[in-house]
Amino acid sequence: MPITSWPLSHEALSAAQARRLAAGQLIDWGLSSLIDTAQLLISEAVTNAIRHAPGPIRLSLRKYATVLRCDVEDASAQTPQRSVAGDEDEGGRGLALLDALADSWGSYQTPGGKSVWFELPLAPHAPAEAERRRTRRGFTVHAREQAGAAYRRSRGCC
Repeated sequence: MPITSWPLSHEALSAAQARRLAAGQLIDWGLSSLIDTAQLLISEAVTNAIRHAPGPIRLSLRKYATVLRCDVEDASAQTPQRSVAGDEDEGGRGLALLDALADSWGSYQTPGGKSVWFELPLAPHAPAEAERRRTRRGFTVHAREQAGAAYRRSRGCC
């Protein structure tokens, strides 16, 4: 099982650094098709760690047979809290994006805080399977598109 991990400093530039590191590793592993989604979700998790946790941050990527697993560790024991973001809010969409784009996600306690993780499938799901997964989580294609559009608006693009 290939694994790689990087320490990140507790500063805003770390989200961009995490995106670059992840993209390079995914290219090395032949997983270029996952770069956009992985970068978006990693950026959200790292930004949340910077905003809501003190101390060091660590990004880890693991390539399993069927999924890519990304972990973002921080020094806070507080678990992620879901919030409802309005169209004009700059934040509050991270967990909705994880729900909409990750195959699965969660968090767990570590000796020094917590880790927020998500998994992306290495191969796309068949349409029926993808719809079943979205329905299981209570999301529809429309909700996924709305979450993505709201995120892009909050970042000043599209």
